[in-house]
Amino acid sequence: MIAERHDDVTVLFADIVGFTELARGMDAGELVGLLDEIFASFDTLVEAEGLEKIKTIGDSYMAVGGVPEPLTDHVAAVTRTAVAMRREVATIASRRGIGEALAIRVGIDTGPVVAGVIGRRKFIYDLWGDTVNTASRMESHGLPGAIQITARTAERLQDGFLTRPRGVIEIKGMGAMETFLLE
Repeated sequence: MIAERHDDVTVLFADIVGFTELARGMDAGELVGLLDEIFASFDTLVEAEGLEKIKTIGDSYMAVGGVPEPLTDHVAAVTRTAVAMRREVATIASRRGIGEALAIRVGIDTGPVVAGVIGRRKFIYDLWGDTVNTASRMESHGLPGAIQITARTAERLQDGFLTRPRGVIEIKGMGAMETFLLE
């Protein structure tokens, strides 16, 4: 078992909005080809910023900055990646002629996590904790095409990023939370 605590990281969840509906009209090769094109581009963006891809689940993608190696500007690096992911999905959708049928919804939070490897087969490096759950909720309670971040992530963003308050929204299992949208 491998287990580590990291006190300061930034977690990103991205979900492809409209993928399920779009997939209904595709054969298996087209479906996997589209998903591979999107996630391969995400992998390139994540690697370029020094982030760590954690996993994909269906049409969702999870990455983190600051794990397993510390990254001093993880908040900015993850935020830049989210913006680039949004742009990349729009480019791929346009190139494939599916336009607004495809978008992403991104959630980001910053804070502590526990990271490790568990299990007996098909090992995976994974993350757990409130920061992970909150980032996931930011995504699932977000808006199509939007990057929703928590107040603690917004507070850490430096110059060069424009946010606007979305307001306080009710987050399943977490109660009312102040959230922001990244422009």
